[in-house]
Amino acid sequence: MSQNHDDNSVPRLLDDSNIGNTPLSPEDTAPLEPGSTGAASVEDSEKSIMAATKSGTNLDTLIGRLVIDQGLATSDEVKHCKTMARGEGEGPSEKSLAHVLVDKEFITKRQLARLREAIEAERSGNKISGYKILGKLGAGAMATVYKAKQVSLDRLVALKKLPEKFSQNPQFIERFFAEGRAAAQLNHPNIVQAFDVGNEGDLYYFVMEYVEGRTVHEDIVEHKRFDERQAVEIIIQVAEALEHAHQRGLIHRDVKPKNIMITKEGVVKLADMGLARGISDVEAAEAEAGRAFGTPYYISPEQIRGEKDIGPPADIYSLGTTLYHMVTGAVPFEGKSPSAVMHKHLKSELVPPDHVNPKLSAGISEVIEMMMAKKVRHRYQNCTDLLIDLRALKNGEVPPIAHKDVMDEADLTALAQAEAAITTPIQENTAKKNSNGVVDRLLWPPFLIVLALLLGSLIGNLLMAM
Repeated sequence: MSQNHDDNSVPRLLDDSNIGNTPLSPEDTAPLEPGSTGAASVEDSEKSIMAATKSGTNLDTLIGRLVIDQGLATSDEVKHCKTMARGEGEGPSEKSLAHVLVDKEFITKRQLARLREAIEAERSGNKISGYKILGKLGAGAMATVYKAKQVSLDRLVALKKLPEKFSQNPQFIERFFAEGRAAAQLNHPNIVQAFDVGNEGDLYYFVMEYVEGRTVHEDIVEHKRFDERQAVEIIIQVAEALEHAHQRGLIHRDVKPKNIMITKEGVVKLADMGLARGISDVEAAEAEAGRAFGTPYYISPEQIRGEKDIGPPADIYSLGTTLYHMVTGAVPFEGKSPSAVMHKHLKSELVPPDHVNPKLSAGISEVIEMMMAKKVRHRYQNCTDLLIDLRALKNGEVPPIAHKDVMDEADLTALAQAEAAITTPIQENTAKKNSNGVVDRLLWPPFLIVLALLLGSLIGNLLMAM
């Protein structure tokens, strides 16, 4: 994945599809080819492990220790596999411990590859006091995330490390610490919790809650699209997380499927506060004016324009594009380059989601279209209002806010003035008919009576003037 930033910009820290000049396809992680294991062979992993360790180290001993440390197998199971590898008790064997562990399905080839990454991490000087690196979880141009154990509390954590090439850049370091500070202000069950941020010399790190599960993006890749009800339930939890952040003066600015995680228990977690910024942070707004921060497929129009006043509706737009992708299986706007995609966010008309997936209800389409309105004033202004409509969808009801007829501001103003002018409630038409069907009595609505009196007065004045 390539990224293009000018030297003076402050890009997001772990962006996997940021703004650049290379062609795009929806997200960058494609499903594995049929028959692919997604990991190197056992022999390749063994060679890499040996290359990363000191000469003379026994490979089986090293792999056995790592497997036990990471809880992939018990010490008895490893001992049993070592016996099999030596050919004791079950006939001759020329296989290594790694081969036996894989053959007996104690570990997978992918897990073996992660053992190699853990060793490489330790050998490359990534050791941080109080934490034990267990393996790599992900990497981008701006940071690498490791699975680690916090020794003092004996708990698993995710540890994000700033690459050494950025450790001398004050802007990158400040952005890195800003992410930690932003995350530390939030305490919500649907937001990945921040634990610590610091540095050891030129090594800068950020420690957060380790979430074992999958991302919404991974589910889209595997299943193409979500069931409408399941998607709504997930988006409700994300909206609640954003409501919490917005009420504390923070906007996320990078809501997308890869930043939404689902635990094994089904709890949704909003991750990566790398672009979070205070709504009232005037200094940051001035510094970032004119620059587009975010991910092209999910970025709001005002972020593309680099506007200073970026508020909750920007996150709501990105959440809308995410929901669109979830229920249709396609991003709202595609293009050959990031600039082409962003131009469509600004100018192209949105294809209603129920036109892409006819199985969708009219209600969810109305909600998505309001979330993705190009003009900020036409969107939900806060997540509290959005949640009213989302919960209505969950209950099988019509979304009360999005379902209103679309009117421009002039229409809405005229309507409000007309309603305010009517001080007396309109009475029910109680006209009665006699046995011959002739109306005996008709009660006019008050505003028609007022109109008739005005017309009568006007005609009377004209007659008097003649």
